[in-house]
Amino acid sequence: MMRTMLLVGVAMGLSACSSVRYVGQAAGGQAEVMSKARPIAELLADPATPAELADKLKLAQTLRAFAVKELKLPDNSSYTQYADLGRPYALWNVVSTPALSLRPVESCFPVAGCLAYRGYYAEGDAANYAEQRRKLGEDVYLYGIPAYSTLGWFADPLLNTTIRYDNAALARLIFHELAHQVIYVRDDSAFNEAFATTVELEGYERWLSIRGEAAAMVAYRTAERRRTAFRQLMASGRARLETVYGGEGSEAEQQAAKAAILAEVAANYWLLKAEWGGYIGYDEWFAPVPNNAHFASVATYHDKVPALRALFRQQGSDFKAFYRAAQALAEKNRAARDASLAALTSAVVSGEKQRGATNSVDTP
Repeated sequence: MMRTMLLVGVAMGLSACSSVRYVGQAAGGQAEVMSKARPIAELLADPATPAELADKLKLAQTLRAFAVKELKLPDNSSYTQYADLGRPYALWNVVSTPALSLRPVESCFPVAGCLAYRGYYAEGDAANYAEQRRKLGEDVYLYGIPAYSTLGWFADPLLNTTIRYDNAALARLIFHELAHQVIYVRDDSAFNEAFATTVELEGYERWLSIRGEAAAMVAYRTAERRRTAFRQLMASGRARLETVYGGEGSEAEQQAAKAAILAEVAANYWLLKAEWGGYIGYDEWFAPVPNNAHFASVATYHDKVPALRALFRQQGSDFKAFYRAAQALAEKNRAARDASLAALTSAVVSGEKQRGATNSVDTP
């Protein structure tokens, strides 16, 4: 599952309530990334560049050109450079929620607004912050992420943390990150991530279709079925937790109900994994069981994706038209935007149910 981080707010200014140390590590981390960046063309001309890295950089150049031409994404200096950070992840994200709530604790910054996560360039700093939140009684999810966007404020380089992924993941990541430069709404992480994820998915399908990569398309469809099953499992658990947290039970009763639901979700995952033939890609989410912060993270990235993919199809699968329609949503206030997206989601669900009913009639 692709996850990215937006750090423009901490890079561009300091609010009265911000931690000086946090802003310092963010500014220092960004400076390190930029200082290590080298033009991809220069690396490709260097005979010392390993062949495997050169092949991935050539692919990145091809993907970048495709993104501009076919997906109408920004034609700028992003992903024309490469930086080896010497670590497995670009950042480590921390998501936290109250013990009996699925609403993520937000971190707010001058430019980026309020985000549903907090990112650190050093894993130890992220772990320390996560421990602080746990001591406050919150549920915490700490994870590494391969890339982040500066929304065009800097020329984001390709990183060693992304180049190690397979070709499909690299393509999707580049499309996702560039999409963040097209539309960004303050204080609405769920919309921003769903928009970028929609461009990522539609863009990757367009890439495979144009190139005629049948085998890759089969692999993608298989992976999407697993991702859909995973998200449905998490959505079902989240809905049950919302009922508990919105109920009238005592705190002890809610805690007991929460524990039972989380254990059941985890048990259902291991059954699902068996159906997948032992695929391990989601094991980290269930070690040993997910918590509120895991559910909040999935919701941030995926809840609004079906609505935005429906909007994409309403625009004739034309990327420029989709960006205009999404921008119109972005300009609405949060309540109006959410209402529009909810209506699109309802239409998707209704259509799926109707197709299901038709199939049940037509199937002997």
